[in-house]
Amino acid sequence: MSENKIYAAIDNRKVAIIGAGAVGSSIAYALTIRNLASEIVLVDVDNKRAHGEALDIQHGISYMGMSSVRAGGYEDCANCDLIIITAGRARRVGETRLDMISDNIGIMKNVTDQIKKHYTHGVIMVVSNPVDILTHKVAEWVDLPNGRVFGTGCILDTSRLIRSISDYTGINTEAIKCNIVGEHGDTQFPVWSRLSIAGISMEEYCENVGLKWGDAQKNELYEKIKTMGADIIASKGRTHYGIATCACSLADAVLNQRLTIAPVSSPLQGEYGIEGVSISVPSIVGVNGVEHRLEEHWTEEELSKLQTSARQMKETLAKL
Repeated sequence: MSENKIYAAIDNRKVAIIGAGAVGSSIAYALTIRNLASEIVLVDVDNKRAHGEALDIQHGISYMGMSSVRAGGYEDCANCDLIIITAGRARRVGETRLDMISDNIGIMKNVTDQIKKHYTHGVIMVVSNPVDILTHKVAEWVDLPNGRVFGTGCILDTSRLIRSISDYTGINTEAIKCNIVGEHGDTQFPVWSRLSIAGISMEEYCENVGLKWGDAQKNELYEKIKTMGADIIASKGRTHYGIATCACSLADAVLNQRLTIAPVSSPLQGEYGIEGVSISVPSIVGVNGVEHRLEEHWTEEELSKLQTSARQMKETLAKL
């Protein structure tokens, strides 16, 4: 054969997913069908389950591109471009995310210690709950450059809100811009002052098309959003598809250097006058994780709510 190559090489984008439960395996599946990584490794204390999940996903790959999906160990964290942590127990019916701390903080410390033994480079994305607390502790334990560790934060809550606004207005979700920020939990809130439809303020849009828009509509929409996760858990025992597609979107930004802006959680460095805690604010996500946290112009009420959310997280961290 001549030296001329007839096949183009592809970058070896490698992803390790720690935890092969419903969330971890759903993320692996979402990454596979979007062909975002050439190698996906599932790591779980139950290696047999990880092996089964990997095989189940792998069997459809003949129609989904070139990804390789397999079970592995923590040594496979070496040379990963992205490490996604989903390990920990799931939220139970009636629980808040903060109720899970006592169980998941120990699990996360062990996971982090194992990753550190083999880490060479790449971004660490935390999905496990309570995501803000765990993101902050993982960032502290691994001691990587600012932004290299981040959590999925309020991206799923934001996605649910945008879907609900789309249902209310009848406008495609891609035209709607709004973020939920703060804790991924009870003190989160929508930044209503930044809500727009294709660059037009929500107030102006609704006035143009004859839709009602005021405190009543905002409260109705947000009250529905706040209970969506709990409603899904009460109905089917877990949530996993929504967070999997959201994590996949962030993975695309990291693996393909396709900068995106999303409300993810990372240790704040003085933005909005807050430091020493991880909460969600609009952030530019790229190959280095959180590349920059944006400081938008919000109302005084919104800024006050963010400070309240930060205090709640600081109080929780102090109790640890």
